[in-house]
Amino acid sequence: MKKQTKEQIAEAAQIIRNGGLVAFPTETVYGLGADGLNPLAVAKIFEVKNRPTFNPLILHIEDDARLQTIATLPNKKVFDLIEEFWPGPLTLVLPKKNIVPEIVTAGLQTVAVRMPDNAIALELIKSASTPIAAPSANLFGQLSPTRAQHVSKQLGEKIDMILDGGNCTVGIESTILLIEEEEISLLRPGGTPLESIIEVVGEVKPFRKTGDIPNSPGQLPFHYSPTTPIHLLTLENIEKTKKQKVGAIFLSGNYSKFKFTKEIILSRSASLSEAAANLFSTLHKLDDLQLDSILIEPFPEVGLGVALMDRIKKAIAKYETD
Repeated sequence: MKKQTKEQIAEAAQIIRNGGLVAFPTETVYGLGADGLNPLAVAKIFEVKNRPTFNPLILHIEDDARLQTIATLPNKKVFDLIEEFWPGPLTLVLPKKNIVPEIVTAGLQTVAVRMPDNAIALELIKSASTPIAAPSANLFGQLSPTRAQHVSKQLGEKIDMILDGGNCTVGIESTILLIEEEEISLLRPGGTPLESIIEVVGEVKPFRKTGDIPNSPGQLPFHYSPTTPIHLLTLENIEKTKKQKVGAIFLSGNYSKFKFTKEIILSRSASLSEAAANLFSTLHKLDDLQLDSILIEPFPEVGLGVALMDRIKKAIAKYETD
C-alpha cells in the first residue's frame, strides 16, 4: 500500500470539512467522499457521478460511538455483526436519526452505514470529524475503481483530491444487510460472504425488492459496466464473436479449445477472494484495449462467488438485447 502522509490526509480532511470532494481508498473500492452531514456537499457527489438522487449513499464511520449519533439499533444482533465484521466490507441499513440529511438516504427513514477496513480511510474520517458519505469513485453505472488511476481516468479534475492507497484488497463492494426489529435481510451480496454472516446471527432473509426505488445502493438492474460490450463466456457467445477482437476472463485457466485476442486469469489457484480482488482492475485493463467484446467465465455461486456473479450479471445487463 502506498503511504499517504499525515499532512496529505489532514489536507483531505479539511477539504471534506469545507464541503469538497475527496476520493479515498477502502478495502472494497475507492470511495468518492463528502461530509455526510452537509446536504450541499453530498449533492456534489450526485452531480459529479451523474448518479440519480433516488439511489441512497453509504455513510462511512470511524468507530462505534459515531454509529450511535446517526442511527438507532433496533436489533441486538447488530452488536454481534459489528464485533465480528467491523471494520470490514459489511454495510448495515438502520433507522436513521434526524441529523442525517434526506439526500443521503434518498428520503428513506433508514441509513446505510459501514466502517471501512483501511487505515487511510479511517484516519481521514477521524480527522474530518464527520461521517463521510461515499459511493464508489466512478461515473454512475461504470466500472468501480480499485486503484487511484481508475479514479483519475473517470473523474480527473472534477474532484478536489485523490488519496492514493494502492490496490484495494477486497476489490468488490460491501455486503448490505437491512436490520429490523424481528429480522435481518440481505439487500446486496458483497465482500462479506452470506455464509459467514449466518454463522454469527442465524437466519438472514433473502433479498426482497420493495418497489422501483432502491432501499440501498447496488439494487439497480445494471451497474459496474465497462464501455466494451461484455457477455458470459458460452459457446453461443463465442460463436457470435468469433470474428471480433475479444478479451476473455477466466477464473483459473482457459480450458476450452478457443483462443482469444487477450486472455486474463483471475486466480491460478481458483481463489474466489483473489478473483474478487482482481475483477474490476481486469475489466479496466480490457476496457483500455479497444476490443470489440469481453467474454467472462461464470463463477460458482458460493461464498464470494455470489457477489462476483451479482456484479457480472449487472455489468452484462447493460448489453443484453433479448
